[in-house]
Amino acid sequence: MHSISAPSEGNMPDTSGFPVWHYDGRTAQRRQPMLVVEGALFYLAGDGAAQDKYELSRLIAVGSTIGGGTFGLRGVDGWRIGFDNGPPPALAARLPGSRRYGGLIDRFGLWPAAGASAVVALVAVAAFLQVPSLVAEVVPVSVERRLGDVMVGDFGNRLCSTPAGDAALEKLQAKLAPGNPDAEIQVANLPVVNAITLPGGRIILFNGLVQRAASADEVAGVVGHELGHVDHRDVIESLLRQLGLSVLLGGLDGRVSGYTNALLSSAYSRDAERRADGFAIDALTAAHISPEPTAGFFKRLSGAEPKDRNTAQVLNYLSSHPMSTDRAKRFGDAARSHGPYVAALTAQDWDDLRSICKGKPVDPLLKFQM
Repeated sequence: MHSISAPSEGNMPDTSGFPVWHYDGRTAQRRQPMLVVEGALFYLAGDGAAQDKYELSRLIAVGSTIGGGTFGLRGVDGWRIGFDNGPPPALAARLPGSRRYGGLIDRFGLWPAAGASAVVALVAVAAFLQVPSLVAEVVPVSVERRLGDVMVGDFGNRLCSTPAGDAALEKLQAKLAPGNPDAEIQVANLPVVNAITLPGGRIILFNGLVQRAASADEVAGVVGHELGHVDHRDVIESLLRQLGLSVLLGGLDGRVSGYTNALLSSAYSRDAERRADGFAIDALTAAHISPEPTAGFFKRLSGAEPKDRNTAQVLNYLSSHPMSTDRAKRFGDAARSHGPYVAALTAQDWDDLRSICKGKPVDPLLKFQM
């Protein structure tokens, strides 16, 4: 390592240092002094550079170029020295290393830092996925019901009601959810094969689904599945996941139709669908209603052929209630394990339910996308 004594006042600078270029941070003049090192100190000599001594530890690598040779001085803005071809080997070991990515990454290396970041990200994602289910458990039922009452308003005058049709729905609910009197089932006059559960136990059957079903037993299976989502509070969990806490913390305003749309277009998790299927099978079995028609209904929907003019409407149900052969088989197997069975509704009740929207024009103006 080269080192010299500081030149005495008025003497020419010692040229045994290292040539650098230099900006003092006060002027735009580029100087070409020599960097002179004395133990743990250095100073600049020649070409009008101030000969103040500084500790080498105050130098800071500037820029991210590999092998870079530009350094600043801690505490002095704009102060720079640089080596045109990088620091000479005799001096490089005493200078701070160049930074390629940042302090921590440079300290541990790119790939170890990337691996650690990936682990942290995975842990964060896993924790985030658990938050909605944990928060859903502490959301007051009164808040959920209020949200459901507001959201059902999105359907406006599309909700159908007749004395006989309402009585048929009440009979179906009494059989499937005798322990949940707060649940409410309604039919919306929309020609789409779908069903939706809103917060607070509000279940909406679309008339397209009712008309496509071959029997009340098939509708009973769909209703039982939706009641499972009500019982497990999957709806509020889905809203928390899809829309964030803003839905509950001040989101009850003109954006409610957007929230309903999110429910229509979202799918529950596989675990939630599995639990809802189990609830439906148990409810059907307890009511002595065969799960076999539900299995047939699901198979019919999932096997819709492109030539069917209603295929797009059927796929709307499948997009929010993903079906599989295993799920349909589960309902079929359950039917063979129990019996005998009775019809979910009488023939007259079934006719009344299918006629609940009769004579009511379909509103072509929807506030949400189907």
